[in-house]
Amino acid sequence: MDKLLCDELVQEIFQRLPPSTSSSVSLVSKRWLYLYRTSKTSLSLRLTPHDYTIPSLSSLLSHYPFLSSLSLLLPPDPTTTKSTTFADHLLLLVSSFCPQLHSLRFLAGPVSLSSLTSLSTACTQLTYLCINLSRPLFLMWILNFPSLKELSILVCCGEGLEQAVDVNTEYGFCADDDSDAELGLESLCLSGIGADDWGLGWLWRSCRKLKKLQFRSCEGIGDGGSFSSFVRCLQGVQEVELRTCRTIIDGVLVKLAENCDSLTSLLVYDGGSREGLLRFFSQSHCNLQKLDLRLPLDLKNDHLLAVAMNFRSLSSLKLQSCCLVSGEGLRALGAAVSSGLEELALVNCDVVEREPGLLSTLGQNFRQLRKLDLSYNEMLVDKELASMLVSCNYLVDLRLRGCKGLTNAAMVSVFKSCKYLENVDIIRCCGIQAEAIEFFVMNSPQLRQLQVEQSKISDAAKTWASHKFIEAVA
Repeated sequence: MDKLLCDELVQEIFQRLPPSTSSSVSLVSKRWLYLYRTSKTSLSLRLTPHDYTIPSLSSLLSHYPFLSSLSLLLPPDPTTTKSTTFADHLLLLVSSFCPQLHSLRFLAGPVSLSSLTSLSTACTQLTYLCINLSRPLFLMWILNFPSLKELSILVCCGEGLEQAVDVNTEYGFCADDDSDAELGLESLCLSGIGADDWGLGWLWRSCRKLKKLQFRSCEGIGDGGSFSSFVRCLQGVQEVELRTCRTIIDGVLVKLAENCDSLTSLLVYDGGSREGLLRFFSQSHCNLQKLDLRLPLDLKNDHLLAVAMNFRSLSSLKLQSCCLVSGEGLRALGAAVSSGLEELALVNCDVVEREPGLLSTLGQNFRQLRKLDLSYNEMLVDKELASMLVSCNYLVDLRLRGCKGLTNAAMVSVFKSCKYLENVDIIRCCGIQAEAIEFFVMNSPQLRQLQVEQSKISDAAKTWASHKFIEAVA
């Protein structure tokens, strides 16, 4: 029986198996074990910082010759002091055994330029790279990866300036080189850039094809506080994310408003002054379509009014923990962008609970909504939710996680008003019981995923879900 199917067909079958069951086929026979490994194109590993890690990884990778995507994570361990050399050994193994990689996420410690050079020689098809680098920052090695489209850099403590300069000189790179290059990068994510860091000026001048730019936990932009080179990369940028970057958010927003008319998506998480946000909303000439503001402590109604005046093409609006916003600002925004908004999130926004009737008004404005997220509004009641849903008949995604005030009646309202729902999240909704969930599951023909505690799913609901291919996620 084992020989009836050719190797190619067995490998094709293995590739189509769900992840939860695919590994069990390797236990059938040695042939199936070999075919399973050779059919594997993606692998994710969590390593330990011990001496036996290197030979173990070498042996493992030798059994997976056709990997195109690899993720290696080595969590920080305060009891050990592994240097760049350890990470370099791991990266050299990747270079030796995985020449067909297109995607590499290597978070096993900072790596040297010599190991990056070896990687560029061996893995010529890399289009995505995520790595740790130490200070000081020298980035001209990116030129050795001509196919690279997405780059993510996490900066950590270095091993000393002198060593880094020596290595850069050895490989022909110069930190003070003012020359520009034409990089093919379309997505760039930087994490941990310090206020005094240098070395990114060349990168900003050379990234003229960027479409997505992300800053995470950054105190600077890597050019010594200067934005002169940074503005060179902004023309053509479509998506920007600023996460916990309080010291640079206002400066970045000013440059976006002045130099980036192509921006369509903006995310700001934990930061942005009242004046900086208002200046961007009022002065930007971009056609913003997606706006995501999380923990914007200074966000007020005048910001929403500026958004309503300047960004009438919004298709997605997400607000989280906006404690100073009132119904006036949301109603004005709703009236301005009513025809095009397809996604709305008001997560942990006490205005939802503070102003009765607000959700009803928003529902009437946003009749074309496809996705709605009202998670963690703990005092949201059935009546208020129902008054909104009665106007939102085209929802496919509804998230009510942590809405402790909802009861079984809420699920009846969802069933009556939202016939096209595919995904529903009602985890931590204490007032919604098993009988309401069973009723909802058995009467929602389009449902594909339900996020709810397993204890609330009855046997009848589980049976029905399995027959209708509904995934229940705890």
